[in-house]
This record gives sequence, structure tokens and C-alpha cells, in this order.
Amino acid sequence: MNLLAFGSLFLAVDTLPIVLGILLGVVAIAAVGAFFLGGVLKNKSVEKKLGTVQDRTKKMIDEAAAECKSLKKEAILEAKEQELQLRNEFEKECRDKKQELQKQEQRLVQKEEILDKKEESLLKQNTALEQQKKNLSDKENEVKKTQEKLSHQHDLMVQELEKVAQLTKEEAKKQLSSEILDEARHDVALQVRNIEQTAKEEATNQAKKIISLAVQRCAADHASEITVSVVPLPSDDMKARLIGREGRNIRAIENATGIELIIDDTPEVVILSGFDPVRREIARITLEKLITDGRIHPARIEETVEKVKKEMDQEIKQAGEAAMFDVGIFGIHPELIKLLGRLKYRTSYGQNVYKHSIEVAQLAGLMAQELGLDVNLAKRAGLLHDIGKAVDHEQEGTHIQLGADLAKKYRESNNVINAIQAHHGDVEPKTIEAVLVAAADAISGARPGARRETGTNYVKRLEKLEAIAGDFRGVDKCYAIQAGREVRVIVKPDQVDDAQTLFLAKDIAKKIESELEYPGQIKVNVIREFRASEFAK
Repeated sequence: MNLLAFGSLFLAVDTLPIVLGILLGVVAIAAVGAFFLGGVLKNKSVEKKLGTVQDRTKKMIDEAAAECKSLKKEAILEAKEQELQLRNEFEKECRDKKQELQKQEQRLVQKEEILDKKEESLLKQNTALEQQKKNLSDKENEVKKTQEKLSHQHDLMVQELEKVAQLTKEEAKKQLSSEILDEARHDVALQVRNIEQTAKEEATNQAKKIISLAVQRCAADHASEITVSVVPLPSDDMKARLIGREGRNIRAIENATGIELIIDDTPEVVILSGFDPVRREIARITLEKLITDGRIHPARIEETVEKVKKEMDQEIKQAGEAAMFDVGIFGIHPELIKLLGRLKYRTSYGQNVYKHSIEVAQLAGLMAQELGLDVNLAKRAGLLHDIGKAVDHEQEGTHIQLGADLAKKYRESNNVINAIQAHHGDVEPKTIEAVLVAAADAISGARPGARRETGTNYVKRLEKLEAIAGDFRGVDKCYAIQAGREVRVIVKPDQVDDAQTLFLAKDIAKKIESELEYPGQIKVNVIREFRASEFAK
């Protein structure tokens, strides 16, 4: 670009004479025009004007020539300055490139020196590695020779040992492995026994802790139910009115309620006797209403009994709803709620089944809460576990079968059904909540005073318990203690060793389960004691 500018400047200087020629031509033409014009005008005027034009033309030519010289000088100076500037820039650019090339050349020289040094170092390392490889090969040959020598010596030693021990190598291996396996089995058996013992102790302590916490937090009332009800009378004159003419009133009451009225010499009371608590309660309420009203005759008796039956149905439903709210569960089918209310008038060994079901639900829920399980499932299964007892007087089958059928009918979950079936051990429990329901049922039934039995039956059960334990070989003495909740068996130490005591306890427990009926559970405690004595003389 600088060279082109320089060339353009020189071209402009060369064209100056042409411009001057054009200007002179223009002036000449003007002069010729003035000449012809002067022929037309007057001579003097033409001459004067011609002289003036010539002077002006000459002056203009002089000025144009001077201006051309000035412009030529300025153009030449400017072109020289630009040439000098371009030459300086070119020389500077050449110097910079030369310096950069020198620097690159120095870097290349340095890199070549570094590469030469690395190559020299690699050659030295290669030489050293070759030497090490040679040394390792020599050592490997020495090791092989040593191994061959040791192997030969080992074979000689094995042969000598086989001669001394009179055993081959394979026989010695089998014998040694057999001894090691026996020792390992013994160690493993000891460890397993220790682990089982520790686990049992920890499980027992944890179970006792959970049960004790649940029992402490659930304090239920216990009142033994009986099969008779007593209705107080305002006076003995009321007995005659209850009997009626020729006993028609008392017969009407017995026919309408199905309960036997016992009117004896006991002052101011009437006794109602019957095994159905619902009917007995209807008869009691009917008598109280009749006594309060004062109108006692067969028609009034039948009317009052019907009215009380309707009130009883409503009361049973309210009792079922109250049980559901006390436990804290919801969504039970209305028919199951009515059956829950009927449990209020059912007893088992003198224990009210309604209160027993609420207690089992609360105990199971508390234990489930301590273990981090499903509290609602445990409570629901505990509340419904004895629901079959509400209809077992009216249908055939055990209360477990009837309860499971009712739960299936009213769409209870499979876990609740399994808990109902398994709370007496008839079916294998599928969930931990089912196990908790069975445990809560046993705890509720085993509470002191929760259930009653006659003295004769109690004595017979204890005698049979001691007889079952005493039938086993090696048993010296046995005692039923803690109201039949535990049986202690003392064995003869010369006939039963420590290992057999465990199996003896299990056999006694199985026989008790199969031959004896009892509430709760019975602990079998087998005791073996060996004493050695000697006199120093």
C-alpha cells in the first residue's frame, strides 16, 4: 500500500506540464476571441481592452506558472517525506522480524540441547536396566537351583517321616484335616451356644421390660362375673305381687325373658338365675321398671320386656362404639360394632369378655408402640380377637373359627384375620402384631383375679400338673407353685445329666400342653443338683 501511494504521488507531479498547457490553450482561445471581438468594436476601445486582456492573461499565466512550481515543490517534498516514512517503517518491521527469528532460533537451539540431554539420560537408564535384567536373571537361576535342592530335601524328609510315622502323606493329610474339623466344630458349637444364651437372656430381659411397661400403663378393673343377678325390693310385700295369683306373674316373666326367678326367704331381694347374661340383664331391668311402675300383670310384663329388649339393642350398639373409641380405632363395620357390644354380656372363666377385649387391645397397642410396629393393627386385632364369643352360643364352632369367619365376612384385613386365628396357637402367626395379640391375651387372662375357677378344679389341675411331670424317668420330686403357673421338677443327678435337663423340660412342657387345660402359660423349671462330700480324717 505504501508503494502504491508513492507511485501515485510521482504520477501527479508528471502531469503538471499538461495542466499548464491546457491552461495556456484556454488563455489563447480567450485572446483569439477578444481579437475577433475587437474587429467589431471600435479600434481604440479594442486596443485598450486588448491591452488589458493581454496584461491580465500574462498576469494569470505568471501566477499559474508560479502556483504550478509551488505545487510541484510541495508534491516533491511530500512524496520524499512519505518515501522516507515508508522506508523507516519497512526497516523497523524488518528489524522486528529479524529479532523474532533470532529468538525462535535460540529457543530451537535450547530445545535441541534439552532433547540431547534427555536422549543421553535415556541411554544411561537403558544401560542400567539391561544390567539389572542380567542380574535378576542370574538370581533367578540361583533361586531355581535352590528350590530344586530344597524340593529334593523336602522329598527326602517326607520319606523319612513316612517311615518313622508309618503313614503315607495322604493318610497324614486326612488325619490332620479330620482333627482340625473336629476342633473347629467344637469351637463353633461353643460360640453358637454362647450366642444363643446371650440372645435368649437379652430377648427375655427386653420382653420383660416391654411387658412390664405395657402392664404398668394399662391398669384394668377386674370383677368376676357370676350367673345370678340380685334385684332389691322396696318391701317384702312386693314378692307377692311379683308372684301374682297362682304364680301367673312369675311364669309370665320367666316365659318372656327365659330367666328363672328365685323368690325365697331372703328379705327384700329377688334372685335372677340364668347362663345368658343378655337375657338376665333384660330380666333385671324389666323387674326394676315393673317395681317402679307398680303395675304388675302378664300384659304389662310382656310390654315392658319388649321395650327393654329394644333399649338393650341400643345399649349394646353404644357399648360397641364406646369400646371402639376407648381403644382409638375407627372404620369397623356396624355389625361388628354390635357384636362388640354383646361381648359386654359374655364371660370367660368369670372374666368379662368386653373388658378383656379392650384390655388386650390396649396391651397389644402399647407393646407394638414400644417395638415400633403398627399400633393400629395391633389394637384392631386385639379388640376383635374374641369377637366369635359373641355368637358362639348361637352357632356351631369354636370362637376362633367364628371370629375369623366374621372378620372375613365384614372385610377385615388378612393380618387381623390371622391374629384372630393365631391368638391361641391354632394357626402359625404371620406377623409380629399377631404374636403381640396372643401375648396380650395371655397377660390379660393371667392377671390375679381376672379369672376364677372352683377350688375343686384348681386342686385337680395342680395334682394333674404334678402327676404329668412326675411320670418322666429320672424325676425325683415335682412341685406346682405360683397358683399353677410354674412347676419345679427336681431330677436325680445320677440318671439325668446337664444336657438331658433341657430336653426333659421340653418334653414335660409338650405333655402339659397336650393333656392339660389352663389359662395363660405354665413355666417348667427342671433342677439338677450334684453334691460330692468327703470327710478328712
